[in-house]
Order: sequence, then C-alpha cells, then structure tokens
Amino acid sequence: MRFILTLIFFIITVLSQGQNKQLLYDVRSLPQSLMSNPGTNITFDKHLGIPFLSQIHFSAGTSGVNLYDIFNDSNPNVNERVTKAIRKLTSNDYFTAREQLEILSFGWRLKNDDYISMGIYQEMDIFAYFPKDPAVLVNEGNKDYINIPFNFSHVSFTGEAMTVYHIGLNKKIDHQLTIGGRLKIYSGIFNVESTDNTGYFTTMDSPEGPNYYRHFAENINVRVNTSGYKSLKEENKSVEEATADLLKRSFFGGNIGVGVDLGFTYKIEEHLIVTGSVQDLGLMFHKKDVENYLYYGGYQTDGIEPLFPDAGPGGSTLPYWDIFEDEVDKNLKDETLNEAYITWRPYILNASLEYGFGKFYQPCNCLVPEYKRSINLIGIHLFGINRPKGLKYAFNAYYDRKFTQNFRVKFAYTVDDFSYTNLGLLVSSRLKNFNFYLAADNLLGYFNLAKSNSESIQLGFQFVFDK
Repeated sequence: MRFILTLIFFIITVLSQGQNKQLLYDVRSLPQSLMSNPGTNITFDKHLGIPFLSQIHFSAGTSGVNLYDIFNDSNPNVNERVTKAIRKLTSNDYFTAREQLEILSFGWRLKNDDYISMGIYQEMDIFAYFPKDPAVLVNEGNKDYINIPFNFSHVSFTGEAMTVYHIGLNKKIDHQLTIGGRLKIYSGIFNVESTDNTGYFTTMDSPEGPNYYRHFAENINVRVNTSGYKSLKEENKSVEEATADLLKRSFFGGNIGVGVDLGFTYKIEEHLIVTGSVQDLGLMFHKKDVENYLYYGGYQTDGIEPLFPDAGPGGSTLPYWDIFEDEVDKNLKDETLNEAYITWRPYILNASLEYGFGKFYQPCNCLVPEYKRSINLIGIHLFGINRPKGLKYAFNAYYDRKFTQNFRVKFAYTVDDFSYTNLGLLVSSRLKNFNFYLAADNLLGYFNLAKSNSESIQLGFQFVFDK
C-alpha cells in the first residue's frame, strides 16, 4: 500500500500510451483535419477511410514525475524513491491517457460545394490529479504532520470509454470564410468520476501534553460515480458475456449523450489564415448500470489511550480498537447508491494563425483561386482542454512543407505541462488516391521512454480524391 496511489497512474500510462493532436490540426489535405476543425478549408472532393485503420491515436502524459523517478536503481530503497516522488508532486500535477480508434469514416462534396462527412469512432479518456494529501497520509502517516490538515479535495479524477457517431457539414461562405459544424451522439461504455470532494483530516496537539493528540475529520464528503461498472463486477459472468455486454453498449445499449463541434477558417489575405474551433461541447446522461460510492460525515477523538467508558475495567471486553472502529463507522458513513448523474465532456479549444509563402501549388483547377496554397506554411497553434480544475493549455509553432504533390512533412515544437522540448513530426504520403500518414510527438523522449513525461502517436490509411 505504500506506493499504490502513485503506481496506479504509472500503470495507466504504460498500458495506454496526452491529449493534443496539434500535428493533424488544419492539415487541409487530410480528412482527419475535419475532426478537429469542421470549418477547415479542405482541398479534397471525397474520402473513404479504411475501417479501423483510418485513424489510430494513443497518447499519455504525467506532469511532475516520470517512470524513471520511481524505477531507477540509483537508490536501492524503493520506498524512499516513492516518498521522494510523492513529495515532489503537487495537487495540480496530473496523469492523463487518451486513445481513439476510427471505425468508419467517409465524406463527399455536394453540388453546392458543401462537404458532408460522417463516421464512427471509439474513444477512451482518463484524467486524474495527483491526490497529494491522501497519498502523503497513506505513505508517511501523520506523525510528522501535526497541526497540518490533509485535504481530501485533492482526490479528483475522471475516466470514460464510449463510441461516437457523428455527421458534419463544411460550408464555404465566400472566398475568405469557411464554417463547419458536427453533431455527435455518444454511446457510453464505461464512466467513472469523482470531483468536487471536500473534507479535512487533522491531528492536533492536545492541551494535556505532548503524548496526547486530538484527531479531527471535518466535513468529509467523497463521492465516486460509476456507470457501466456494476454489471461487469457480477460474479459468475463469463468473458463472452462481458464482451457481449460491452459491444451492446457501443451500439446504444448503454448510456447516451449528445454534443457538437464548431469551427471556422478565415483568410485575412491570400497568405494569412486564422482558424478556430471547439470540440465535444456536450454531455452524457448516466441512467443505466449506475453505482455511486459515498463516504461522508465528521468525527473527533482525543488521545492515544482508551477514552470510552465501556472499555475500562469491568466494562466491555471488546478490544479498544474495535470500539474505536465502531465509533468511526457511526460518524463517517459509507454508502452505495444507484443514482443517475450527468457529466460534461472535456471540451477542446483550438486557435491558429498561419502564414504561407513560396511557390503556389495548384492540385487541379488552376482557375479557382481558393484552392491555391503555398508550398511553405509557418504558424502558431493554441490548444486547450477542459479538466475538473480548469483548462489545460498547450502552445506550438510549426513549419509545414509540401515537397511534392504527394509528399508533405510538418514539424512542430510544443510547450505544455509535460515538457519544454517537445519536437513533433508528421509525414503524409499518397500513391494515386491512397493516403498514409504518421505523426509522433516528443521525438526526443523515444530515446528513453522511462524519462519521458509524455508520448503521442497517430497513424492512418484512407482513400482521398482531389477536386
């Protein structure tokens, strides 16, 4: 139990291998750019993704510490390494893992030049702030923290898995402005969330002397909501039955939600473009297979000797600590309920400013000026994702070059909570209408994954047909 609170989050990152798709944002020759900005100024006429292969995305990150801090052998005492890592972290440090798999993706241009796109993808998102005070209490106890409160509001985490069905419209208003929107229906597979918890545990000096202490548990209110978990933990449930249950939830057999994406592209002048978008502005309604775990109340006790009359000579024969546990149970309630709840999706904000220069490249129709593009593009991109304690930001600068009609490369440098040395690379290549792309962040981290605070990789295969 000494380091389980820390280790569980590192296990998540190892198994999940983040959140920012800056390398794909506004790459107008790729259909996936429509998923981050439905109002991007795309250059193709229709697309068809290869099922389950058109977009595969894995990313994970830990702020504050990494695997090397825990598992390096410079100090043979693992408990000391864990204690050092816990002391280094703050309650604003966090752990995140995200996975996305595009199941189906296709789109086509209408006669009025609007573009329709639709598809299905599966997504998992895990986010947890480091529970600083509870972790210190479990790892070190309260001996060295007399008169210092342990704050239970540090416990804050969310996790979800779902299937998303979507349809989007991309519309050119004029030569300068393109707008877009996407409607999403969420089919929930699993959800867990525990936010807005309260309460303090404090050990204080007693007026009677240094050997006696007073312990306070004040305004404890911890709640964990789950959906899709209750049925999975049923006894005697076979793997086949559990798999069938998960597949059913993927096709609207579980909880349902709704959301939208909105975006735009505006040409300030021929070489200068500004874009913006919001993704997953929506919510989930959890009504089926719901289970809630509550721990709440308050309690105060004094000293380290028996304080209960029935525990003295001639009284109850129950050991003192059994009586103490009974007293705590009377005052700190532990309940399991089945109450419906609502969660907001972690919405994402994007904004970019891009400048093009160099020789113009014209895919097909040289008479239509809006389909011209520069060979060289430089830009800046601001990304934000909403989390329980507020938005988490990332900022990147990039250089995008199309070397030939069928080969392009995008370089990016990103600054975020994980690293100041995040160099990313996207490569996209086409053979006639068949397109392949590969993108990876934090390339320097691949030389030593244990010392890396974040990694992200994306790839996809599809057919793209130009104008």
